[in-house]
Amino acid sequence: MTPFHVVIPARHASTRLPGKPLLPIAGKPMVVRVAEQAAQSGAQQIWVATDHHAIAAAVHEHGFKACLTHEHHTSGTDRLAEVVEQRGWSDDTIVVNVQGDEPLIPPQLISAVAQHLANHPECAIATACHAIHNEADFRNPNIVKAVLDKDGNALYFSRAPIPYPRDTFAAGQTLPEQLPVLRHIGIYAYRASFLRAYSQLIPAAIEQFEALEQLRALWHGYKIGVTVTDDAPPAGVDTEADLHVARATFEQLLSQGI
Repeated sequence: MTPFHVVIPARHASTRLPGKPLLPIAGKPMVVRVAEQAAQSGAQQIWVATDHHAIAAAVHEHGFKACLTHEHHTSGTDRLAEVVEQRGWSDDTIVVNVQGDEPLIPPQLISAVAQHLANHPECAIATACHAIHNEADFRNPNIVKAVLDKDGNALYFSRAPIPYPRDTFAAGQTLPEQLPVLRHIGIYAYRASFLRAYSQLIPAAIEQFEALEQLRALWHGYKIGVTVTDDAPPAGVDTEADLHVARATFEQLLSQGI
């Protein structure tokens, strides 16, 4: 297994769930539950990157490490870049960005994107996708789709239904089973060298219109490798309903001694 680090961005501000990283899930803050999942991935180091002292204190209390970062960062990628500089990691270090609101993220998915990046030296970034066969999901702009090239690198990400089966839909038929429709999973592995360069990259129009940060890297010519998984990972926590699901899942796992 290739050595890699995990960084978990965790902002205190949230419009839908204020203080989200500290919300309890089966007796521990959500961000700690995320760190516990990351600890099972084989990562050499795990750091929570936060702009809030209470989050850092909760992380330390449960035996994990935290970096205090600036409040002005507009994205988790910027926050990762600051951690890379604070820790002095070398340019070839692989850093996996695990979102702080995904307490059920599979550890094997974390290691898979890290290994994919290690196996593809031509790529600056690696991410993940899984197949979708539901036409409603295909047309849903809240679900990001990806199209890959022959080497498994990303050609494009979009909220639009891509690749679009023109003749099939023109004939009034449903989504063809053989159409390679991939749903993007929001986890990334980066080379530290890319994170150092990221803040200097001019935002791209396609990034701003699609509201997809990864399009900036593609627009500037960076390759994004994609590992395709068989199953969708559990959903993250964006709403109060998501929080109830996460809590119920953990309670069930704990009752089973898992």
